[in-house]
Amino acid sequence: MPMLEIKNLHVTVDGKQILNGLDLVVNKGEVHAIMGPNGSGKSTLAYVMAGKDGYQPTQGEIRLDGENLLDLQPDERAAKGLFLAFQYPLEIPGVATMTFLRTALNAQRKKRGLVELSTPEFLKTVRAAAAHLEIDTDMLRRGVNVGFSGGEKKRNEILQMALLEPRLAVLDETDSGLDIDALKIVSEGVNRLRSPDRSFVVITHYQRLLNHIVPDVVQVLSRGRIVKTGGKELALELEATGYAQYQDEAA
Repeated sequence: MPMLEIKNLHVTVDGKQILNGLDLVVNKGEVHAIMGPNGSGKSTLAYVMAGKDGYQPTQGEIRLDGENLLDLQPDERAAKGLFLAFQYPLEIPGVATMTFLRTALNAQRKKRGLVELSTPEFLKTVRAAAAHLEIDTDMLRRGVNVGFSGGEKKRNEILQMALLEPRLAVLDETDSGLDIDALKIVSEGVNRLRSPDRSFVVITHYQRLLNHIVPDVVQVLSRGRIVKTGGKELALELEATGYAQYQDEAA
């Protein structure tokens, strides 16, 4: 059974058809890169998977480990193991990052029937994960993403992912706005989480991220559906030739 299976997904947002019969299969342990031009439906796909308001399919299904995610609320999807890293992480003034992380982790554990972590257990876990991402204790004390640089926001999201240990992680243009040093730190954080029991869908416009997070499969999304599938060399081809030929194919 595939970890993720999307069949015939149609999505209309604000009266405009964005996804047009999208099919996608991601097996356990695989990293899939979804590439495509602006407006092709990449972020819409991520939002629909996560259950964002206003992004309800008109047709199709999304199954995680065989269970239809569309029957579940966003928090239930998260408890099942879905994680979405946003292109533009939100700021949450007044909520310390450490408090946010502990609340999220223990809420997930409660949904899964596990006991909450004690304060010493949590502190040990979060400090170990934060060290790998060059996140210091000052960042953990500050409001969630408040005053953070673009790189700090993305590192903070990868820290959340490391703590929540999702089954399926969806990264929506995580490389957006990152300089090369921040890109390397974020990519190393993702690569550290790769395992035979965890899959990734990496949504990106550019090939440069895939130099660091090397995908097993590259998919081209154009006009709301997958029009080309290949290996990591497909990303290099796209960098050289662009998306025009695939936009023509999707028309």
